Amino acid sequence: MKNKINSIGIEKEPKDTKVVVAMSGGVDSSTVAGMMKKEGFKVIGVTLKLYDDSQQTAKSKQCCAGQDIMDAKRVADKLDIEHKILYYQSKFKKGVIDNFVESYLAGETPIPCVQCNQTVKFKDLFEESKNIGADALITGHYVKSITENNQTDLYRAIDENRDQSYFLFNTTRDQLNYLRFPLGRMMKSETREIAKKLDLNVAEKPDSQDICFVPNGDYSSVIKKYKPESYKKGNIKNINGKVIGVHEGIVNFTIGQRRGIKVSDKEPLYVIEINAEKNEITVGQKKYLAQKKIKLKNLNLLCDLDELNKEIFVKVRSTGKLIKSTIELDKNIAFVNLLEDEHGISPGQACVFYSKNINGYKVLGGGWITKN
Repeated sequence: MKNKINSIGIEKEPKDTKVVVAMSGGVDSSTVAGMMKKEGFKVIGVTLKLYDDSQQTAKSKQCCAGQDIMDAKRVADKLDIEHKILYYQSKFKKGVIDNFVESYLAGETPIPCVQCNQTVKFKDLFEESKNIGADALITGHYVKSITENNQTDLYRAIDENRDQSYFLFNTTRDQLNYLRFPLGRMMKSETREIAKKLDLNVAEKPDSQDICFVPNGDYSSVIKKYKPESYKKGNIKNINGKVIGVHEGIVNFTIGQRRGIKVSDKEPLYVIEINAEKNEITVGQKKYLAQKKIKLKNLNLLCDLDELNKEIFVKVRSTGKLIKSTIELDKNIAFVNLLEDEHGISPGQACVFYSKNINGYKVLGGGWITKN
C-alpha cells in the first residue's frame, strides 16, 4: 500500500522523512523549522557561517553573523531538533564577496544574494543535505513551488511584497526538484503569528535589511577593505562628452543614481553610464536612462523554449515591476525587447523572465544584464 503524499510533496509519512532546514537565525527560517517539527518530520537545522563578522557587522540587521547563529541555536534547542553549523567563510569569500568587489570595479551593480543562492546555499548546502540522506532541503524564502509529474516549477509568492523569486532565477532544475519553500503560500504576518504560537525567541526579530557582509549598507567600505587601490579620481562628463566634474572612484556610483554626484545643473542629473576602462562616469537628465532593449549573458532557463514565444513579463531589478516583453535567443545570449520604457537598467543586475497561468506568475529563468 502506498503512503499518501505528505505536505512537502514526498510519498512518505512525515516521521520517515528527513529534511534539512536552512536556518539563518531569522523569523522566517526559524518558523519553517518549527512547522516541519510540528508536522512530525525528522528535522535537521543547518546554519551557515559565511563571514567573520566584526563588532560593527554583528550589531547590524543581517543574517549569518554571530548573533544570528546564536539565535538559530536557541530556536533549535527550543524545538528539540538537531542543529549543525557549517563554516563556509572561504567558499563565501570566493563565490560571493570577490564577485561583488570585481563587479563594482567593472562598473556594474552586482546582486550578491543571487550569487549566494547560486553557490554556497543551493550548491554546497544542497550537496551537504544529499550527503546526510535528507529527502529535501527547506528554506524560508518567500517563493511558491508547484510539483507535478516529478518536476517542480517556481512561482511568485502569494505575498508580493515579500516575493523572492527574482533572487532564485539561477536555481537549477535538479535543485528545484529537491528544494521546498513552505512560506510561498503565506503572508509575512502569518509567519510571525506562527512563530508566536511556537513561542520562538525570534518571533519579533526585525528582518535583515542589509547585504549580510556590508555593514549598515556601506558597500564602498567593503570595496575599500579588499581593493583600496580602486579609489582613483576620474572625470565626470555630460552626455556631450564635456568634462563637468571629478569623482573619487567609480565604485561610488551605480546607473540611475541621483544623490552624491556633486555636480549641479538646472535639471536633476543622474548617472547614465559608467566606463570602467576610462575611469569615467557620464551624467545627464532622467530621459537618457530610458531603455527598451537589454542584452543578457549566462542564461539559466527553467522552461521549454516554446514558452518564451508566449506572453512574457520581465523584471530588471528585485523591486521592479513586471514589464511585458519579447525575447530573442542566440545560444547563451538573449536580447529582451521591453514593450515600455524602463529607467536605470544596470549591467550586473539580473533580468528574470515570467509567464502567467492559473497558478500565478511562473519563473521561466533569466540572465545577467550586460552592456550592449
